[in-house]
Amino acid sequence: MSAVAQRNEPPEPRRGGPSTARAAGLTSDLRTIKVVWHRELLRFIGDRPRLIAGVAQPVLYLFVMGTGLSAMVPVTSGVPFRTFLFPGVLCMAVLFTCFFSAGSLVSDREGGFMREMLVAPVRRSAILFGKCLGGTTVGTFQGMVMLVIGAIAGVPMSLELVVTVILELLVICFAITAFGVALAARVRTIQGFMALLQVALFPMFFASGALYPLSGLPAWLVALTRLDPLTYAVAPLRHAVLDASGQAALAPMVTWGGFVVPIWLDLVIVAACALVALAVALPRFSRDDA
Repeated sequence: MSAVAQRNEPPEPRRGGPSTARAAGLTSDLRTIKVVWHRELLRFIGDRPRLIAGVAQPVLYLFVMGTGLSAMVPVTSGVPFRTFLFPGVLCMAVLFTCFFSAGSLVSDREGGFMREMLVAPVRRSAILFGKCLGGTTVGTFQGMVMLVIGAIAGVPMSLELVVTVILELLVICFAITAFGVALAARVRTIQGFMALLQVALFPMFFASGALYPLSGLPAWLVALTRLDPLTYAVAPLRHAVLDASGQAALAPMVTWGGFVVPIWLDLVIVAACALVALAVALPRFSRDDA
């Protein structure tokens, strides 16, 4: 009877207060972030055509356009057009890489993998953050590959430039991936996401000043460049590259009327855009949308 009574007794409540529950929740979130991040890395490493395509188009712009237009487009005195163009090409490389990484959210939904993750007892914010962290990692790696290609193309390089660019790319890639996730959370098919890429991504890139100086533009184009978040991503990269070339004073800065936007504020704007994108994506990222 005593053995039966012991088996029928309710289990003792777990010891620990709210701090223990918070610690367990944090551990679960970190594990979720790690799993999603690791899956994005494996997906990127195993997709060689994606890696090649992500490098081929920027290289085409850098070598062909940079060489062909160098004699026709005088940018600033003492700055080769290829050097001026390199930050925009670098931004192009990470832009498409991060956006395609965010697009895997749609393919995961179509394949049923996302439903399995959403029924698990994990926070949806942890899944989104892991997705953005994975896109940030692969985008930054793609940027490092482009730094090597830039050195081959004759762009002046230094250790300070490499460190600066990598730190800036961490912020920029996270913001681009967050923007892609916000769009992917509202799209049901990968075909729809690719169509949205054409509509949203190319206008943002061409309006950012990645391929041309920000000065001397028509008033309507000036307004577009100032409203384009990607403008504030290209400007820090261009300033870092021209600084390494000894031409930091000639680096075109973003201006609001007579106010020159400092580099740190450019990066703050990019980071703020990332937070807004995540805030927009999270409500759409629910069980019903999976």
